[in-house]
Amino acid sequence: MSMLYHSQRAMRAKRQEAMRRGVIAILDIGSYKTSCLVLRFDSSDELRPTDGVGAMAGQSSFRVVGAATTRSRGVKFGEIDTVQETERAIRTAVQAAQKMADMRVDHVIVSFSGARPRSYGLVGEISLQTGTVTEADVARAMAACDVPDIGEGREVLHAQPVNFSLDHRTGLKDPRGHVGNRLTADMHMLTIEAHAIETLLHCVKRCDLELAGVASSPYVAGVSSLVEDEQELGAACVDMGGGSTGVSIFIKKHMIYADTVRMGGDHVTSDISQGLQIPLPDAERIKTRFGGLVATGMDDRERIELESDTGDWEHDRRSISRAELIGVMRPRVEEILEEVRAILEDAGFDHLPSQRIVLTGGASQVPGLDQLASRILGNQVRLGRPLRVQGLPQSTCGPAFSACVGLALFAAYPQDEWWDFEVPADKYPARSLRRAVKWFRDNW
Repeated sequence: MSMLYHSQRAMRAKRQEAMRRGVIAILDIGSYKTSCLVLRFDSSDELRPTDGVGAMAGQSSFRVVGAATTRSRGVKFGEIDTVQETERAIRTAVQAAQKMADMRVDHVIVSFSGARPRSYGLVGEISLQTGTVTEADVARAMAACDVPDIGEGREVLHAQPVNFSLDHRTGLKDPRGHVGNRLTADMHMLTIEAHAIETLLHCVKRCDLELAGVASSPYVAGVSSLVEDEQELGAACVDMGGGSTGVSIFIKKHMIYADTVRMGGDHVTSDISQGLQIPLPDAERIKTRFGGLVATGMDDRERIELESDTGDWEHDRRSISRAELIGVMRPRVEEILEEVRAILEDAGFDHLPSQRIVLTGGASQVPGLDQLASRILGNQVRLGRPLRVQGLPQSTCGPAFSACVGLALFAAYPQDEWWDFEVPADKYPARSLRRAVKWFRDNW
């Protein structure tokens, strides 16, 4: 069985140890920034099953006691490219967050967005021996899933049951205790490139930290940005980061699909830099200060000074209109949204009962994005901010921190990955659903 399969169990043990100590760090490694939050858990064991975090409710409450963000280096397309530089960014963020929390942290849960995720829908079916569904039956049904050949050099990152059917009844969240003859489990499995995880493990180890869990950014961004009824009825979360844009689809409070577009806000910045012949830092500043996607008549008149110091007087004293800046930015954002649309089509998103799309992430803050997105993706688009979390500093409440906050919720309310079912050693041929959404068509 794969490396990650064994390390998943080791990570879960580490997470439980961290919970006993009452403190854990979470780390979101992005192309643009690396953020760390230190979470402290209440010692009181009162469970709060009504907390609005989907299927993750029912663990102890927590508060953020330390937070820090640093500019990422050595990360491209949401993947670690240069180990030494990424390691430096991780150390900087973790040390600053520990200092604010005034405590040392040994365990860390990490999210990242790249590594070319692929989604599979799996189905397993068994006959019940006693007529009543037991825990063992649930495990057997999941073990009966035909695991497709996921290909060389890939690892399973998430594997979760999203639906159970018992005879003719479907849509069961938890079939235990129900009476019937045949139990079917539908699972969603997400695989990623193995080298990405290996590099991540290596980086974290070199920072003297223990890895207590890994999650994909599109998943955790959806956890924090989609409100409860969106997670229940069906919605997509589009997490627009610096180097990549994550897409996740949720229904019945479970993620059933995830993918990544290898483009983000950094690509818009480099278009501005090349188009206007100015250095990248200037392009980033102009983008965040004057950027937009929908031009009005006003924008022809508004001038933006492009100060530079090449020594060429003509070149250094240029100015452009805001409409020209919008003209440089818009094609790239349109391209990103077109790719998102292709992913949603591929996933069968149009078959869900609700087609809400929530845009979040640092690059979602460009004025006019919601108008452009509703034209390209369909009309039910809104801009999303992460849920409020106790103790979170004001500076980390914006859409740029959706994955970070979602990871905190994932750490606190683990939707326990169902790793303990034994996957048959002889991998079945791929008889998996091409679409993770197929069973909704059958079940609605």
